[in-house]
Amino acid sequence: MAPTFSANGLPLLIGSLPLYDHTEGVKLVFEYTPEIPLWVQLPAFREEGMIAQFQPGFPGLTVKAEKSFVDTSNPSFDNDILGFYEDFMAVSENKEDINHSRFAMDRETAGGFFAFTEHLRSLPRRPTAVKGQITGPVTFGLGLCDQNGKAVFYDDQLRDVVLKLLAQKARWQVKMLSEFGSPTIIFLDEPALAGFGSSAMISVSREEVAACFGEIIGTAHDEGALAGIHVCANADWSLILESEADVLSFDAYSFFDKLMLYPDQVKRFMESGKILAWGIVPTLNSDDIEKETAESLVARWEAQSVALEALGFDKSAILAQTFITPACGTGSLPLGLATKVLALTRQVSDTLRKKYG
Repeated sequence: MAPTFSANGLPLLIGSLPLYDHTEGVKLVFEYTPEIPLWVQLPAFREEGMIAQFQPGFPGLTVKAEKSFVDTSNPSFDNDILGFYEDFMAVSENKEDINHSRFAMDRETAGGFFAFTEHLRSLPRRPTAVKGQITGPVTFGLGLCDQNGKAVFYDDQLRDVVLKLLAQKARWQVKMLSEFGSPTIIFLDEPALAGFGSSAMISVSREEVAACFGEIIGTAHDEGALAGIHVCANADWSLILESEADVLSFDAYSFFDKLMLYPDQVKRFMESGKILAWGIVPTLNSDDIEKETAESLVARWEAQSVALEALGFDKSAILAQTFITPACGTGSLPLGLATKVLALTRQVSDTLRKKYG
């Protein structure tokens, strides 16, 4: 069971920044979102790519010519699978310290996590909450392939490995972050969910996606964390609204009208006390970032919130269940534009909280 949490219109970031220095990333995070800081992913480093960052520990993982795949044809693969499940059972039953297991992340692939926790130790007071993230199981399972180029998501056994690997990496983060005494939020980043229902994912069922989310979110909840799902494009939003996720993170700048195609599910989601991570600050198009101001984005949020008022919520209640966020991460933007996105996120939050908080 997840804890209750009031978002109160606070600013929150999506993980990536266009930097080569994790310490600089920490500085930017605490400059603009000190209430709910997060650890930063730097996609400028190949090992911090969405798939690469979370694949260590996967049985049969092979790297050739900087390309990673799961080699199920290797004679040692069956033993690798057996070892994986033995390790999973050991940490699940607390017979092995997860911090010394294959599920712990390391400085090579997650330098941002360690720079973040080192800074947290130096703070005079604890933040309102802290945020971590993993690549979601659909995106990860479709992005990692076997030696024949087949996505591991389509193999039942390998998909189960995906779920258990990611769930335990999320659990490791929660355990590490909970030491600081603040509530922890774990996001599942799921850009591939935009393809659900298309020909590319025609063989993937709602039930399979729901089961994927359920296992990982359940693990986060068991550790006392909140769990969110982030999709930076349009999607079948009912998949998330009807899931166990506590937070739905979406590109409100471009796709708010698409979310509101599901008014009944949105109403139930809000009535249950869950949170919208309202991605009102654009990140996809440089021209949009350059032209928008805090005032224009506040007006945009106010106009969009009318649709939720029509469902029976006033603006103060809506803001109480809202994070103000960028539409997506800023790792692919020029640093100047990325910094403007962070500043706008802060300014929009401050204005709305002063007006409706």
